[in-house]
Amino acid sequence: MNHVEMARALFGITLGYHIVYATIGVGIPLLIFIAEIVAARTKQQVYQVFAVRMVRILLLLVGVGIVTGTTVAVMLSVLWPTFMRVVGQVINVPFEMEIFAFMLESLFLAIYVYGGKRLSVKTRILSALFMSIGSTASAVLITDVNSFMNTPTGVTWVNGSPTQIDLLRAFFNPAFPTELAHVVVSAYMAVAFVMSAVAAKNLLKRDQTSEERAYHRQTLSLTMAVGGVTSVLTAFIGDLSGKFLAKFQPEKLAAAEGLFHTTRNAPLVIGGIASAATQSVVGGIHVPDLLSWLATERLDGKVLGLDHFPQNTWPPLFVHLLFDTMVGIGSFCIAVAVTYWVYRFRAKTLDVPGWLLRVIFVTGFLAMIGIEAGWCFAEFARQPWIIYGVMTVSQAVTPSASVGILFVGFVSLYGVLLIATIWALKRYFRNHPLSEYQVTYTTHVVKHEKEGNLA
Repeated sequence: MNHVEMARALFGITLGYHIVYATIGVGIPLLIFIAEIVAARTKQQVYQVFAVRMVRILLLLVGVGIVTGTTVAVMLSVLWPTFMRVVGQVINVPFEMEIFAFMLESLFLAIYVYGGKRLSVKTRILSALFMSIGSTASAVLITDVNSFMNTPTGVTWVNGSPTQIDLLRAFFNPAFPTELAHVVVSAYMAVAFVMSAVAAKNLLKRDQTSEERAYHRQTLSLTMAVGGVTSVLTAFIGDLSGKFLAKFQPEKLAAAEGLFHTTRNAPLVIGGIASAATQSVVGGIHVPDLLSWLATERLDGKVLGLDHFPQNTWPPLFVHLLFDTMVGIGSFCIAVAVTYWVYRFRAKTLDVPGWLLRVIFVTGFLAMIGIEAGWCFAEFARQPWIIYGVMTVSQAVTPSASVGILFVGFVSLYGVLLIATIWALKRYFRNHPLSEYQVTYTTHVVKHEKEGNLA
């Protein structure tokens, strides 16, 4: 690889690695908040135990996420200096504000953890709420920079340099609503299904006590409720995102759907391989008129194809597979959630069959793959631009020929961090089994009940 390709590969791996920690860091606080509310309303200890166990995961991942997030920031300056020079003049405000969002999350995480059982129910709920607000705000502010890269408004560009900058218009750019909503809600969805997979895995074990099985059945119910609602929301927001692409980044939509020719009554193509040689999608399933409807809300709506744009600005055609992977996994998540709840309501029991538990377990992995596929699609399908229509990746890259040394060093670091994270989580939960949390919590509740003050 030349130094441009090496820089893209290194930053792509860095961002893809960080996104795992960032996604879980956004989703877990919401689950803690919901679990605390359910615990307060139902007086069932199981949900507060679940919240306590989730916060242990959050503590570790926030620590590692700081390392990976700092690495992303370093990479932006080292690998893309021209880009950062422009961003520093236009859209640096979200970077600065993100520090305060992280401080908000960290402060209330500390209150929640170190206050522990001494906190009242309302204080625990408020702490969890502000944790979730802080983590979500961090994701929103950082993603806002990416949305500006997709729709660079509020700036007059002269030879690639920004002039007459309107910070508010740059901040609230056209991509802001749909992109940020999609990122946040899909993170909630993915983490809910990951936690559902953990519960399903434990329910498949034969050596669980009746108390442990009861805990995992109820946490599965909670996480599948969150996963089901957010997966449906993700689908609606995804539809809005498609309409946004049709208006603001039509070649991105054309590449996603493998649409080579500007067409009315454009079909939606599911699966297949987009081929530049044949100017078509080989092996795909064509659904007549559906792309026109999704893009324009008219069956005979006109959808721009790749032939409308210079070929040197076409995104790589493999983004069609990335797009189908993202949408396919999201649709599968909805189907799994619907199947779970239909079974629950018909059987009127928290117990679900083994085959469905195995499907839920697999869905947890697929949900995170869907997050990665979505981000890969978002970035690859903007190529060759780093700032859409203004600056290409090759114009933004560092001229240094030493990127290969950074590549080896940082990829090695990510490997060590991944192994350490898995080891730490396994060791912690092995040394602190579920029974320990239940005994500790039960003792605490009984004590306060005797004092007439249920905390």
